[in-house]
Amino acid sequence: MRELFDAIAHTARLREVERHNNATADRRESVAEHSWHLALVCWLLHGEFERETGRSLDLARMMKMCLMHDLVEVDTGDPSAWSPGDREEKARREEAVALRRFGALPGPLADEFLDLWHEYERGATAEARLVRGVDRLNPALMRLLTGQGWHDVPADAEALDRLQLPRVAVSGTLTALYRRIREEAQERGLFASEE
Repeated sequence: MRELFDAIAHTARLREVERHNNATADRRESVAEHSWHLALVCWLLHGEFERETGRSLDLARMMKMCLMHDLVEVDTGDPSAWSPGDREEKARREEAVALRRFGALPGPLADEFLDLWHEYERGATAEARLVRGVDRLNPALMRLLTGQGWHDVPADAEALDRLQLPRVAVSGTLTALYRRIREEAQERGLFASEE
């Protein structure tokens, strides 16, 4: 029971980790809020994803990935996609945290969490690739919805395309949602070059 209590207490700290995009016009989003919203968006889009892929997708598996994919960030923090950094070093640090934290879980939970995390990180299944696509779309959505825009980055529409299009290309639905986000952001003058 001690291992479960420790894991529950540790996961609660995900609320303390701030992301680089806002949750409201005047407050940063926490990684916990991001994970919750990611799960809800995947649930809402699940039927569209099944129509696109022409096959049944494991929604429970997708929900689990959404909820746990960023747990390592309690220890590593949440790096911005716009910040230059050593991606290999980030991956090494996250892998070490995943092995330590998930490995401490009791019984079959250790393997389940580590396997799910690796599946997500590698984009090893259709479910993982779709969750990764929603994960990549979410910050752009929040920057639009909160009016934060991309002035702080700074990024123009073309820079956002370079970052987002390869990441959402896994799904026609995600690509269409991204294009709507981009169009609305442009109309509202939310890109850095539009000041």
